[in-house]
Amino acid sequence: MELFSAQFFSALITIIIIDLVLAGDNAIVIALAARNVSRPLQKRAIIWGTAGAIVVRVLMTVVVVWLLQVPWLLLAGGLLLVWIAYRLLVPAEEGRKDSDHAAGSFWGAMKTIIIADAAMGLDNVLAVAGAAHGSFLLVIIGLLVSVPIVVWGSTLILKWIERYPVLIYVGAAVLAWTAAKMLSDEPMLEEFLNQHKLAVWAIYTLVIGGVLYAGYAVNKRKKQAGSAMWLPD
Repeated sequence: MELFSAQFFSALITIIIIDLVLAGDNAIVIALAARNVSRPLQKRAIIWGTAGAIVVRVLMTVVVVWLLQVPWLLLAGGLLLVWIAYRLLVPAEEGRKDSDHAAGSFWGAMKTIIIADAAMGLDNVLAVAGAAHGSFLLVIIGLLVSVPIVVWGSTLILKWIERYPVLIYVGAAVLAWTAAKMLSDEPMLEEFLNQHKLAVWAIYTLVIGGVLYAGYAVNKRKKQAGSAMWLPD
């Protein structure tokens, strides 16, 4: 593809649109992961988490041909994202070994953001790589254009979550929906799902409903336990 040709700019616009459309999931997971970080470190967690996620996305794009040959990859990524959606909805208790999954620390937030983006980025990378027609430069430019959108969107969503905590459940539902999409797009399950259309509906229902119900039930139990501690003897 000739540099700065009509085909080049057409492909670039397509990639930027894809990145911006897919940036919503990224902004949500970054905001949820950063919400428990101390306020002075929140902005830094968002910026460095986004940067780390972009690096991972670039590396995944480089090896996209190899990724296409890995069986059950989307299934594994989808299951990982289900767990992350749940852990973001139900922060771990202080002092527990998995407490960094709740992103209560700067490095915990960084790890959650990068792992979640890597899981979500599997099918995203395939879409971008297809639109790039083998041009790595186009992929880089598209990602760089989308970075400020992700950072701004994450900051905005974080402010909304602080004001309306119920949005945490909305964010978790979006991540669960993404996970369900990845599970239903797994090539190794394509034949089975084509023969059993209701199975796709069942995947979305069980994943989204399961994450939200489990998160609500655990949070409710924690709240009741916390209230009981203050009851007089």
